[in-house]
Amino acid sequence: MDQDAIARYITETFTGVDVMLGPPGIAEGDSFFIYDPDRDLTPDRKFPFATIVTKDYGDFDRASHLDRPGVFRLNIGIGKETFRALFSGETNHDFTTFDQLLPHPVYAAQSWVCILCPGQATFERAIRPLLTEAYELAVKRFTRAQS
Repeated sequence: MDQDAIARYITETFTGVDVMLGPPGIAEGDSFFIYDPDRDLTPDRKFPFATIVTKDYGDFDRASHLDRPGVFRLNIGIGKETFRALFSGETNHDFTTFDQLLPHPVYAAQSWVCILCPGQATFERAIRPLLTEAYELAVKRFTRAQS
């Protein structure tokens, strides 16, 4: 799977998704997937449920060594219960490993997971359900905020 295939899957599968591309500078080349069915959320309310990042962010987030050619990381914000079920008790992770679901190196405490350069089989088996969960959580948050 490449970045374009993943982005296409997300935008074609889930309705109401807006894709924000990172502006020039540190986030250039990154993609942020936001549930915004009317495309009218103010910037302070645009919270992604998934992102694709293509480079390290200085000392803040460099555990995945995204500076390698062709390497990208898909990040997904899932529910706490699912996160605990996936990673309960695990503490040592190699965040440079390809095609392996991992807790996010920075945002694990917020129940974010990640995977570097997912393969097709892993995407089908593990990533699709997590993207569905993340999308459904984003829809619920949006709906609550609208009422």
